[in-house]
Amino acid sequence: MSGVDPYAPQSGDAGYDVASYDLTLDYRVRTNRLQGTAVIAAVAADDLTTVVLDLVGLRAARVRVGGAPARFSAAAGKLRVAAPRPIAAGETFEVEVAYAGAPGPRRSRWGAVGWEELTDGALVAGQPIGAPTWFPCNDRPDDRARMTMRITVDDGYAVAATGVPGAASRRAGRVTTTFTSDVPTATYLAAVHVGRYRSGVLAGSGVAGVPAVTVTAPPALTAAADRAFAPVPEMLRVFDRLFGPYPQEACALVVTADELEIPLEAQGLAVFGMNHLVPAAQRLIAHELAHQWFGNSVGIARWSDIWLNEGFACYSEWLWSEASGGRSADDCARGHYARLAAKPQDLLLTDPGPDDMFDDRVYKRGALALHALRRSLGDGRFFDLVRAWTAAHRHALVGTDDFRAAVLAAGGAEAVDLLSRWIDRVELPPFR
Repeated sequence: MSGVDPYAPQSGDAGYDVASYDLTLDYRVRTNRLQGTAVIAAVAADDLTTVVLDLVGLRAARVRVGGAPARFSAAAGKLRVAAPRPIAAGETFEVEVAYAGAPGPRRSRWGAVGWEELTDGALVAGQPIGAPTWFPCNDRPDDRARMTMRITVDDGYAVAATGVPGAASRRAGRVTTTFTSDVPTATYLAAVHVGRYRSGVLAGSGVAGVPAVTVTAPPALTAAADRAFAPVPEMLRVFDRLFGPYPQEACALVVTADELEIPLEAQGLAVFGMNHLVPAAQRLIAHELAHQWFGNSVGIARWSDIWLNEGFACYSEWLWSEASGGRSADDCARGHYARLAAKPQDLLLTDPGPDDMFDDRVYKRGALALHALRRSLGDGRFFDLVRAWTAAHRHALVGTDDFRAAVLAAGGAEAVDLLSRWIDRVELPPFR
């Protein structure tokens, strides 16, 4: 437990840490009605008389703590639960919340985030504070937990969600699918996608060390999705060689029948709009797959360190371009350096501020910092560093200082000084 994130002080509570979420969700597409029960197992970090959960736009009907009815109140996106008895620091406890409503995105300084209705279905875009729009949670990036979701929808609709899917059951025109994630998952990386979808295993996956890749898409887009995702097995082979073994329990790609501004990663899953099924979007596929290593496995404890997620994912676009016979990573780096040099030099990569945490300069400068390290260390030492990084911090939390320590071990003080010139100063260093 490391406290509420200063970039999102309205989210999360530092008084406890969640061990697991068990969600039972019933969603009706036509009316956009969500009814749910959340069972949250947690450990108190402090002595507690009140448990505070994040819940936005939905209404709690009943709350229990340790099986006993509990009084509660809701305001300003918080559900405040009065514990029937004091909870001591270090004690485990369980909160059950029954809730319902019409889910929708919440407004934030980063735009609308959370549960979103589509033309004929729904998706979740949780980063960074959208999770409370569909389940009560402790919405902190550093509070990762196991997840189980039982999701019921009308027959004719299919669900893709975070975790490994179990067999679907049908009853009275409704279909229920259970998804289980035993790896620690941040709330912003939990996702649900509902639509008139068909799922299948991508050709070339599930063999020769490549995980089985499930593609979920509307039937009319199945052929286009298969063409767009055909390079994915080779991408996974390349990333396995460069980054280490694929770290997630599942590998699912979802395509919506709607256009989306950008694709978005979740734990073991990524969602794309129908507009991304074009050759020009191949770099975005590489980017989202790379997040399964960087961000979803090796996770950040603070949003201020988001360059560790996005810098690696962006650099993975260049690495895939190089590996697939396109532009070299060096050529990509030079082009983006020129564009960055023409932009304002007022962003500190290690603390960009909440308004600029998703600025493209964070992505590209982070990637440039990694490329500078690669050029300095050489391919052998650089990729040894990357594989050691993903192995040592598999499904764990890191910060920039952890990466400095890894760079010091790989390349000594000179390499750390080089890294510092890229991440600790606002002005761009020269590109040798």
